[in-house]
Amino acid sequence: MLLAAVITIVAVALIFDFINGFHDAANSIATVVSTRVLSPNLAVAWAAFFNFIAAFSGGVHVANTMGKGIINFEMLRAQGPSAVLMVIFSALMGAITWNLLTWWWGLPSSSSHALAGGMIGATLPVLGLKGLVGAGIAKIAAFIVLSPLIGMILGTTMMLLSTWVVHKQTPLKVDSWFRRLQLVSSGIFSYSHGTNDAQKVMGIIAVVLFGTIWKDRPFHIDWWMIISCHAAIAMGTFFGGWRIVRTMGHSLTKLAPIGGFCAETGGGVTIIALAELGIPVSTTHTITGAIVGVGSTKGWRAVKWGVAGRIIWAWVFTIPAAALTAVCVYGLTWGVMRLLG
Repeated sequence: MLLAAVITIVAVALIFDFINGFHDAANSIATVVSTRVLSPNLAVAWAAFFNFIAAFSGGVHVANTMGKGIINFEMLRAQGPSAVLMVIFSALMGAITWNLLTWWWGLPSSSSHALAGGMIGATLPVLGLKGLVGAGIAKIAAFIVLSPLIGMILGTTMMLLSTWVVHKQTPLKVDSWFRRLQLVSSGIFSYSHGTNDAQKVMGIIAVVLFGTIWKDRPFHIDWWMIISCHAAIAMGTFFGGWRIVRTMGHSLTKLAPIGGFCAETGGGVTIIALAELGIPVSTTHTITGAIVGVGSTKGWRAVKWGVAGRIIWAWVFTIPAAALTAVCVYGLTWGVMRLLG
């Protein structure tokens, strides 16, 4: 019975990873589609490939943060396998619900923060505030602000430098160069997306396994967790949704290939650097900041700040909304289990 429950929760975690890729496909391909460098079908295949190959060199720093840096893993494990399974199931369902809602609304919210919020909300009924790792949560909360700002600064800087380097060239030649270079920058960003986002679910799967059937073993990330999570997110990206692509690629600002290259490279470098530090940042926030930074080099009116405002509100509400949903799922699950005896 316990083994069946563990397998089910691991499957739900991989479904979340698939939805994460589906939900965040726009982050990897919005600019390369909006500048018409690749068709939508080729763009998602390109992005999915780089999502997957990140499995072989991306590290597991973010996975360890998600597994032990948000909730007190040892305290949760001491409550027994049932508590572990209830908390993780509720956290995943809270995050999945919020991801699907924001996908339907066409808002590029953060899967990373949805999962963090779900874990916070699901832990509170079991362990209370003492079960939360304040330093880890504060770090994640800080980078809700910092990651898009870093992305914006890098995107703006790259745009200004790139424009200066090619200012003597004809627009046709510049466009031709950067259409090719955007294939590289899209690959960089897709790689960073896999590096950061796939690791979150590795941490969740490790909590489930080392908190239940392997509770006598030390917490670590196995190779099969790495491969399966990257495969799931790559498949999700391949089947990604187009509602958010429209918001990211067209509604925020109009991008030429040079702008798409600068936004993707600035965002990708930011995410890879922070992943090495074990900080589970939002790829959505970071690429949005980079796109806004690139657009703002044409003047503040080039950015549609009304759309940006809607996106920011989605960011603000993600952690508390996912946490509240997870609390509700936990309460409903607990109630059903009591009724069933």
